[in-house]
Amino acid sequence: MDKIAVFTSGGDAPGMNAAIRAVVRGAIYYGKEIYGIRYGYQGMIEGDILKMKSYSVSNTVQRGGTILKSARSMEFKTKEGRKKAYEQLKKRDIEGLVAIGGDGTFTGAKIFYEEYGIPTVGAPGTIDNDLFGTDYTIGFDTAVNTALEAIDKIRDTANSHDRVFFIEVMGRDSGYIAIQSGIGGGAELVMVPETLTTIDDVVNTLTDGWNRSKTSAIVVVAEGDEEGDAMTIAQKVKPHLQGKDIKVTTLGHIQRGGAPSAVDRILASRLGLGALEGLLNGQVNVMAGVINDKLVYTPFGDAISKDKPLNPDLLRMVNILSI
Repeated sequence: MDKIAVFTSGGDAPGMNAAIRAVVRGAIYYGKEIYGIRYGYQGMIEGDILKMKSYSVSNTVQRGGTILKSARSMEFKTKEGRKKAYEQLKKRDIEGLVAIGGDGTFTGAKIFYEEYGIPTVGAPGTIDNDLFGTDYTIGFDTAVNTALEAIDKIRDTANSHDRVFFIEVMGRDSGYIAIQSGIGGGAELVMVPETLTTIDDVVNTLTDGWNRSKTSAIVVVAEGDEEGDAMTIAQKVKPHLQGKDIKVTTLGHIQRGGAPSAVDRILASRLGLGALEGLLNGQVNVMAGVINDKLVYTPFGDAISKDKPLNPDLLRMVNILSI
């Protein structure tokens, strides 16, 4: 395999540039030609593909976002779109791909291989940390620290005004950001999709806190919680907490941006190089991950379909430490 391409797809995550850098410089180290595909699968279809050199990734390890850009491609979901993508790769004699992204990215790569035989190895780039086959995904640590910084600042105003704040963090199907930022931020309650927390539970927890002389409270809500988003939950709770000043803050896409943490820079570098070396060693349709500090490869099918449950000890800790 002499010519390889790397691309980022789906939502951006801090550390993606560090992963790109590792792939590019790793390929050059092994004497391979390396190409960058801009705008993910859509760029592959349109031929937005450039040859990369070592200097192409200079001064990028500390940058958030992705220098290769990202996009979601509806066209790639069609056979016609995938055929166009294949023709663009064959025009340049590209023989293998490193995909940095999440479940949608890996699903597309798996189908693409089945149809055209272009091998892909993935690096998990998603702040949600919801992929099976790795302890942590690229961008998760930075997102948690971003959320935590916001929670700390909101705590100051909550204390100053004796307020209850419902703070919504990202996590449509996963409560990883919520649980870790909630523990780190001393939240009174954390609501996640994996575990049902009823409105009665919220009211009882907050009331118990005030009975113990607490004057303010923080409730961290993952956006995909069963009871709804933070605004919906606050509206449901308000009638039961007459006289309490209730506010809602949605952190939103601030969690995706910013310079990656040291943890994410190192993890992304390790996973990017691991994905490249896996591809060169004949791995196909697998995701590079780190479990118990060891590099492992997990089939795309497992990474996408298998559940990655929250550590129950973390949920238990919230209840204990919020007393």
